[in-house]
Amino acid sequence: MTSRMSPETPVAPHRSLPQVPYFSQWESADLVPALLAGTVSAAADPRWPASGAESAEEYDFWSWRACGVACLRMVLSHRGTSPPPSLVLVRECVAAGAYVQRDAQRVDGLLYEPFVRYVRRRWALPAEVAAPLPLADLTRRVRTGALVMASVHPSIRSLAPEPPARGGHLVLVMDVTPAGDLVLHNPSGLPDRSQRFAVVGPDDFGRFYAERGVVLPPP
Repeated sequence: MTSRMSPETPVAPHRSLPQVPYFSQWESADLVPALLAGTVSAAADPRWPASGAESAEEYDFWSWRACGVACLRMVLSHRGTSPPPSLVLVRECVAAGAYVQRDAQRVDGLLYEPFVRYVRRRWALPAEVAAPLPLADLTRRVRTGALVMASVHPSIRSLAPEPPARGGHLVLVMDVTPAGDLVLHNPSGLPDRSQRFAVVGPDDFGRFYAERGVVLPPP
């Protein structure tokens, strides 16, 4: 492992780190291990009504697909806007074409172009599609104060030694340490391990990173 610190180790924020609030894609962030293991269904999350879902079933369906919405809630909160519940944002993203539901099981998205148009129009957030976004460019942008919704494989939560692919999940990269490690919030991270202020070395990050994402420059 090439990380100076892995997500398994809780860390204090770097002194220059933006104090970005954390949101999980599930209302009960402590349930993530059980949800991932399949021993608890998202519909059984006792806090599901806080999501704005109309039913536990709606919450169960969308919470697994809401990593991008969770990142947006973090950005909005950091930029001074009280974020709506996650399912409210999901519905807005569906209306904007950022999610396209193909059938009862399949959803395309988060689609970057319509998502960026949506956040510019709805929230007046500066946002840019960045595809490709090599790791060196991501690092440079974050060092200038940008937040980056980066596409990684979800197994970054445990630094899997051999991820099956790159991409498929969005995390919010907020800072780069003097040593070059990336600091991120992971909407599907593991509690006390890789949810908040997880520090991942560049070599490890690159194993999961699809070299694309959404850049939100400083206001």
